[in-house]
Amino acid sequence: MSTTQPRPPSQSRRRPQQAAAPARPARLPHAPVPRRRPRWAMRAVTTVSVVVLASAGIGHAVVSSLDADITRVDPFKDMKNRPPRGHGMNVLLVGTDGRDRIGEEERRRYRLGGQPCHCTDTMMIVHLSADRKRASVVSLPRDSYVEIPAHTDETTGEQRGPHPLKLNAAYAEGGPNLTVRTVEDLTHLKIDHYLEVDFTTFMRTVDVLGGVQICTTQPLRDSYTGLDLAAGTHTLTGGQALQYVRSRHVDGASDLGRMKRQQGFLAALVERATSSRVLLNPMKFRDVTRAVLGSVRADKGFHTDELLDLGRAMRNFSPSSSEFTTVPIAQTAFDVKGLGSTVKWDQAKADQLFQALREDRPLAVHRPPRPDRPVTVDVAPDQIRVQVENGTDTVGLGRRVDTALAAAGFRTTRAPVDSRERAVKRTAVLYDPRWDRSARSLAAALPGSELRAVPGQGPTLEVIAGADYRQVRKVRAEDPAQAAAAVVTGDEVVCS
Repeated sequence: MSTTQPRPPSQSRRRPQQAAAPARPARLPHAPVPRRRPRWAMRAVTTVSVVVLASAGIGHAVVSSLDADITRVDPFKDMKNRPPRGHGMNVLLVGTDGRDRIGEEERRRYRLGGQPCHCTDTMMIVHLSADRKRASVVSLPRDSYVEIPAHTDETTGEQRGPHPLKLNAAYAEGGPNLTVRTVEDLTHLKIDHYLEVDFTTFMRTVDVLGGVQICTTQPLRDSYTGLDLAAGTHTLTGGQALQYVRSRHVDGASDLGRMKRQQGFLAALVERATSSRVLLNPMKFRDVTRAVLGSVRADKGFHTDELLDLGRAMRNFSPSSSEFTTVPIAQTAFDVKGLGSTVKWDQAKADQLFQALREDRPLAVHRPPRPDRPVTVDVAPDQIRVQVENGTDTVGLGRRVDTALAAAGFRTTRAPVDSRERAVKRTAVLYDPRWDRSARSLAAALPGSELRAVPGQGPTLEVIAGADYRQVRKVRAEDPAQAAAAVVTGDEVVCS
């Protein structure tokens, strides 16, 4: 609403004649001459003021107007005997379905068919350090085995005592309140704020940022979500990003692999927001915040001051100041009667992890890189059968390669032969496309080698040793649970 006051009505269209004004005294020779400030200078001053305001942490005027957009919930209602408050801020970030808020065309394009579920799809604890210089993100598997506290069922209204359940079902039985209570019981970590984001919020945020860049060393295809990415670097739109973070069928790691991709994407999202100067542009910050808050649900205590606090912290963030991990896991397929397969935590290691968060300590231990550290691959070497061929005139090269691969754990035939190709410059791995994961694992052990698909070749892979062969690098297959629990910093997972 304009604050300009209306002019008082004129008494006459014609001004009354005035007496001639007396002659002005002559100016002193050195008196300063007042000048109107040119418009470009005013604009420059205004621009600088805006930038200063933004760099001071985004002005209240920009953010305060967005406070009303947040849908409020009360996840802490009637909660008693809560864990003691630690250092820093703990936010429970919950991703819900929300496909009913997406148009029919987009639902078809991004394979969002079916009925929306009243459950959580993703759950993370985001810890912001007390000095606001570090963010630690811990993913909680949605199929985690938990003991749900006594509560009133949201759907039936009946009183229910403690009982076993999967973590993501806590939301269906008791909404945000039971979800927070369950997480606090599991972690002994006090949750300060609750944020709930659905598919629509996620897609809008990515699109307002102009897309987010991810990179993959191997093709990613999932017929369930429609994800289809070639190996390489891609800038994903909101819908594509949703496919990427929802996909569970691109490898054998299922939900654990999906959580690793979600963590990497979140690191890339933070990198995109900070590098594109979103946080130093009040209007851009407003657009992004509107996209986020348009369909987000938050606790009643999450207001403008918390948004400003988060904005100031993110101003100083870089990929290396964020760290990601998954709660340590003892069993990925813990069978429970009536629930089926669940994920069981390694409680001793989980307690150590959450103790570090309570004490506001970094999770990542920075170790200098070791050149002899094995490379992680999808398929263990002892599961891969290999026939070695010598593609050069160097006598004994085939035997050397065969021996080195066998020492690295590969199941070689121990009977290398000469190849029909005798002037091979670059070592090649020939494979049947049905065994592509094995081929990538073998190629990782042969630095610089190329992959050649040979349909119908069968399960035995062939290595044609070329003139570039130098050594076999150690590789190992990592347990998906161990891989998920490894702590990585953002700069290790964003595209370089």
